[in-house]
Amino acid sequence: MLRRSKALLVALLTVFVLGAADPHGEPYEVWLVDQSDTNGLTYGGTVHIYRGARAVPTQTIDLGAATSTLCQARTGRNPVRPHMIVFNQKNTHAAISFVASGHVALIDTRTRQPVGCVSTEVGAGGARQAHAIWPTEDDRYLLVANQNGKKIERVRTEYATNTFTPEPAATVDLAGCTTPNGAPCQSVDLRPDNAPICPYIGSDNGPLFVSLRGGGMLVLNWRTTPMAIVAEYDKHNIPNNGCGFAEAKGKIFGDGGGGTANHLDGFSVFRLPMTGYSATNPPNTPAVERLFDDHSPNRDAHGTAVTRGERYVWVADRASNVAEVFDARSGARVNTINLVSPYSADPTVDLLDISPDGKWIFASTRGPNPLSGDPHASHGTDPGMLVIRVTDGGRSGEVRGLARITNIDAGGVQRADGHGIRLRTIP
Repeated sequence: MLRRSKALLVALLTVFVLGAADPHGEPYEVWLVDQSDTNGLTYGGTVHIYRGARAVPTQTIDLGAATSTLCQARTGRNPVRPHMIVFNQKNTHAAISFVASGHVALIDTRTRQPVGCVSTEVGAGGARQAHAIWPTEDDRYLLVANQNGKKIERVRTEYATNTFTPEPAATVDLAGCTTPNGAPCQSVDLRPDNAPICPYIGSDNGPLFVSLRGGGMLVLNWRTTPMAIVAEYDKHNIPNNGCGFAEAKGKIFGDGGGGTANHLDGFSVFRLPMTGYSATNPPNTPAVERLFDDHSPNRDAHGTAVTRGERYVWVADRASNVAEVFDARSGARVNTINLVSPYSADPTVDLLDISPDGKWIFASTRGPNPLSGDPHASHGTDPGMLVIRVTDGGRSGEVRGLARITNIDAGGVQRADGHGIRLRTIP
């Protein structure tokens, strides 16, 4: 018993953060998604929930249990590989996208129980995925990136009644559509691979920004049926493999990365205005500001976070284990933060979120057997959640802890693979 107590103490010390306040006084929790299957199954996954800056584990949700049962009942299929997570504006519901099976599951954040499950449509080449989702600011819809199906889909969300309804009439076929300027949405010269990576809407509840795997971007009016293209950008203006959208100082920051077979390395950051989008504009309008480009080996831009007061934008590089910091007003790169620490020599930081007081950034870290992204970029050694103390007014930071997750299979292999992460304020 004493030996077990000592082991537990060591595990807890791994996540305790020096100087942090009592976690029970902090009105937020962090939800971290483990993409690996529920142990012993070929579907499911896990959500780990932590309280406050000290990353005190409070609960886990086995997505191979009630969530899979609900998805099986609603769609006839089990959900496979949970990838991204978002909360609605009132923080009453979590939406989790399953990239391998194309499901979106809805979880009541108070009861931790699943209350909805929908599926994306079959798209290009018979594929369907749900790579990422984003809620509208008025909580009317979820927008879904059906990655290999090459579609953007809309789900009507009525959280009060737990009613979630796909609206296929609103879907945009990114592989087969035509832009307002008469160009093909997907073409070798303009946008060679229109697999949507991440959808994003700013705080003004404005247009939907959709990053594309092969480069370029489409901006949509999500209110119309079908959703309408209001801006088109080609691969020469918007980099490929982008996923890190963020809003700061009235601008939309985005990134472009590597991690795919035809584009292994890349770290690009750009920004755009929040307004000025119209189907009557010429292509690549409003103009893109390219802030930073580095295509040297071992670079892969991914997650983003905006510091308190929108002073700085952090962009994580999961290949180089750093975060690049940009001044939100000028757009200049002002610092590079090394995320290697005594807690992990290769954290492979993926996605980021920041505490309401701006003092802490939480980052998902990848495992030794990554389930998404090319292993060149996403192969890590310590799956879980990195806890970073924000310093120098947001310009810098220091790693203060690591909350490890584990999922050992029957053969003794570590399958845990942290990916989606989101902070939820507690009402």
